[in-house]
Amino acid sequence: MTSNDVFLCSVIDLVTGALIHGFVSKASISTFISLSVPIMANADPNVAFYGFTPVPRDPDVLFANHPTASGDRPKQDLFVAENFPFPDSTLVRDVKAFVKNELDEQTFNHSNRVFIYGEYSPISTSRYPPFPRISAPRVALVKTHFPQWSYDQETYYLASLLHDIGTAQKYLATTKMSFEFKGAIVARELILQLGGVEDQADSVCDAIVRHQDIFVKGGNITMIGQILQLATILDNVGIRANLIHPRLIETTTAAFPRNGWSEHFARVVETELKLKPWCHSTTFEIPNWKEGVQSNFATDVRGNSVMKPFD
Repeated sequence: MTSNDVFLCSVIDLVTGALIHGFVSKASISTFISLSVPIMANADPNVAFYGFTPVPRDPDVLFANHPTASGDRPKQDLFVAENFPFPDSTLVRDVKAFVKNELDEQTFNHSNRVFIYGEYSPISTSRYPPFPRISAPRVALVKTHFPQWSYDQETYYLASLLHDIGTAQKYLATTKMSFEFKGAIVARELILQLGGVEDQADSVCDAIVRHQDIFVKGGNITMIGQILQLATILDNVGIRANLIHPRLIETTTAAFPRNGWSEHFARVVETELKLKPWCHSTTFEIPNWKEGVQSNFATDVRGNSVMKPFD
């Protein structure tokens, strides 16, 4: 049996199990298979496991005519924060300790909210070694609408914890790089230093580099990168908050309080713009933005009406 044959067995097993348990509709199978084709051609199980599976970058394309996410009344599964336990491993504990030491409380809490808003509860499906055990979503937040997606939960948590590490005082004003790019490098080096797998470190790095590519319309992004974008923009600006149940927001902000996050992050944005008027955050601004011009990005963050009751 070739590696592609083995992977095809895994795909069939995953789809069959999802259908039996009612996690996906028959209409979702074609989408799942289309997402699996690049992986099968690559024959590298780490592509799927560490969240490199390509999906459309533009959420408008991703959600266009979507059966549960489009329209005025998208599906909202009733979940609470406690439904989404955090991964626990030596690597996770070490990264979390590093992040807590470097980030302020507001940013640390934001990073954990991002995990909850974007995460799913996994069930193991693969029975074919030597491939990693890929997890299929059982319940979801934004992934309520993409039950066929799968990736390593720990990798997404590491990306969530580290996605704003570049805003830490230790890094923001000590580099001329945009905070996402510096943070991505720090994250990759940290994971490798702590004994993480290179593909995992690369997945986290790639997602962090691109997590503010909000205005890029063409092409693809990694699955973990897309979820990270959707979850961060939801928490920061409130975009697509109607894809999750209000009770989830209530319980998540209770577990990880915002403590004035909107104002706090708006000031971080303004600080970086002042320090580095060439930075990637200027993509939110008018062309040829200059100091003294009101920041569109900071204004949008401060105007987050969805999260205002919890700030």
